Amino acid sequence: MAKVAAIIGGGVIGGGWAARFAIMGWDVRIFDPDPEAERKMSEVMANAERSLPMLYDVPLPARGKMTFHSSIAEAVEGASYVQESVPERLEIKHKTLAEIQKHLDPEAVIGSSTSGFKPSELQEGAKDPTQILVAHPFNPVYLVPLVELVPGDNHDPRAVDWARTVLTEIGMYPLVVSAEIDAHIADRFLEAVWREALWLVKDGIATTEEIDNAIRYGFGLRWAQMGLFETYRVAGGEAGMRHFMAQFGPALKWPWTKLMDVPEFTDELVDMIANQSDAQSGQHSIRELERLRDNNLVAIMRALKGQGAGAGLLIKDHDATLRGALEDSVPLVTMQRKVPVDWGDMNGHMNEGRYGQVFSDASEELMAHVGADQAYVDAGNSYFTVETSVKYLVETHIGEDITVETTVKLGEGKKLRLWHEMKRQSDGEILATCDQFLLHVSLETRRSCPPLAHVQEAVERLAKAHGSTEGNVQGSE
Repeated sequence: MAKVAAIIGGGVIGGGWAARFAIMGWDVRIFDPDPEAERKMSEVMANAERSLPMLYDVPLPARGKMTFHSSIAEAVEGASYVQESVPERLEIKHKTLAEIQKHLDPEAVIGSSTSGFKPSELQEGAKDPTQILVAHPFNPVYLVPLVELVPGDNHDPRAVDWARTVLTEIGMYPLVVSAEIDAHIADRFLEAVWREALWLVKDGIATTEEIDNAIRYGFGLRWAQMGLFETYRVAGGEAGMRHFMAQFGPALKWPWTKLMDVPEFTDELVDMIANQSDAQSGQHSIRELERLRDNNLVAIMRALKGQGAGAGLLIKDHDATLRGALEDSVPLVTMQRKVPVDWGDMNGHMNEGRYGQVFSDASEELMAHVGADQAYVDAGNSYFTVETSVKYLVETHIGEDITVETTVKLGEGKKLRLWHEMKRQSDGEILATCDQFLLHVSLETRRSCPPLAHVQEAVERLAKAHGSTEGNVQGSE
């Protein structure tokens, strides 16, 4: 099917969906009757364009085209996937879904962003109930990967498979919820925490800031990587979850919680919470808080990516699907990426230590290109860097798009010399250079040796194509 997605409803959630689809290479057709919709969505898109590519170490697909349309009929034309994100009123959703189905390809799938309605409720009176699924995301949709995919009892496995395929392709984690239940899984859990937090504020036990600090300095850090049950399994020590349950299970009968009771939303309670929240965060605009949130999410998920854990593993795997083979150009384009927030120093520049990582990553791409990949290393062979010389020429800022071009300056026997130029993509200016000398090594003897024949042939071929001589290195500067 064509990579065309229709977004019906362009608020915070719809805007996040549109941004993620477009950045991941889908054409996006949008309908929202709000006259300010295009402005609002352009602001969401700007945040997404800055932050989402920072999660990846490879270039993302060519940006999809985003267009705005005056009717649902126009918006869904040619779409293979539709995401409905209109207000949480069942009559509005029924009317919207009916209009979508009137004009949509029968083979396409409709996902609803509803946080509370069950699929069976959305499907009532539908032309084709099996075309409608719950696809409930979390804000910001362009960064947070979870989407609860709830097919309901009346579903078509083909539609579920297509929705899962689409959502996975744009870098999300579709959690298929097998049973219908009000508010699905995640929001039921969040609602329980929210209710308890309201009681703590109402009873004067904690302020909004104290509750937030308890989460972000404590268990929130564990949940980001392990979730709830795995965290408690570790808490059980060597005896694991069974010991934890035996030790802390009786506490469930203690009168700690008010989860079965809800505080009345009086004007006094609303004022109390609003005033505390203003005191906590009112000095920042919403856009400033969004930027801070996005920076933190990128940094956390990139840290998890480095460890292959939690949401970071999802991004690492998605990164691999986006990574293409190098083309035999002169010079080789060994890297294209955005400088992420966790690479910065106090001046907002890329930290000098990260230049080494950039050029190391570029050389590893070249290694894989000539056959000295992970399998080659696992078999006991590798190239070791013996010497590098890095020159910092121009400031490199967080969020800039950069490219590394690599030339093979020497490729003879066990010797390999590379010349890297890191450039700003917007104007091609050289930001830094690296002269890198490597030797081929046997990992068994830990001594230098000639590479295996297929690697040596590939290196020599590149060296010849690049017109390499040892003396050319300084001239390239």
